[in-house]
Amino acid sequence: MKKKIFAVLSLAATLLITGCGGGGNGGAEKMNATIKIGATPVPHSEILTEIKPDLKEKGISLEIVEFNDYVQPNIALNDKELDANFFQHEPYLNDFVKEHKEMKLKNAGGVHIEPMGIYSKKIKKLDEITDGAQIAIPNDPTNGGRALLLLEKANLLKLKDGVKETATVQDIAENPKNLVIQEVEAAQLPRTLEDVDAAIINTNFAMNADLNPMKDALFIEDKTSPYVNIITVRDGDENRPEIKTLLETIKSEKVKKFIEEKYKGAIVPAF
Repeated sequence: MKKKIFAVLSLAATLLITGCGGGGNGGAEKMNATIKIGATPVPHSEILTEIKPDLKEKGISLEIVEFNDYVQPNIALNDKELDANFFQHEPYLNDFVKEHKEMKLKNAGGVHIEPMGIYSKKIKKLDEITDGAQIAIPNDPTNGGRALLLLEKANLLKLKDGVKETATVQDIAENPKNLVIQEVEAAQLPRTLEDVDAAIINTNFAMNADLNPMKDALFIEDKTSPYVNIITVRDGDENRPEIKTLLETIKSEKVKKFIEEKYKGAIVPAF
């Protein structure tokens, strides 16, 4: 009789454990979450769209909200209108947070590099740039400094020693061609090409304007660029399971192959 009672209790305990643990999947449960992420259209939104089915299989619904500027995605993230954003590199984020000390935003992980390039509709090569040429660059501090570094690398000007990505137009030490630097909102730079001799444009905005960085850029950053585009979250949210799953999914071999085949060197995986 004691053996029968023991057997019944053992069976009940087994059923209880199985019921709580989710059966034969080792206790793992499928997520049931939604992530709302802000992104600029190209390539960020395209990359996110590529992983939507993979996240869905893991129980995560991905909502993509598109932006066409570099300010609103961080404001929306800070205001909890988004769970994350995907449009910026860490130097830009660091500069933004310094200016908005109330915003506690954090780099959750790097995804790709978008080489910045020099574009023109008036000349075919850099040595055609004439004295007094008008050059448009981004007006935000980080990308503006990055653009000036690219102009220096192209031997069009020389900056003061040691300024690097913090460079401003006041840090130009030598300007042999008397270039006239015009600072313009980054998203608007492709539109300036009809009016200026050349413009320094971020790859996402260049591609959104049907410019091919590998064919149309007169000069472009190489693959050693430190400006890796990142997934940004509110401080502490990097530990949320759905955010961790997002990072794991976007930094997969499938996404690496997608970036390499779709963008053919204009966008470079950073993982």
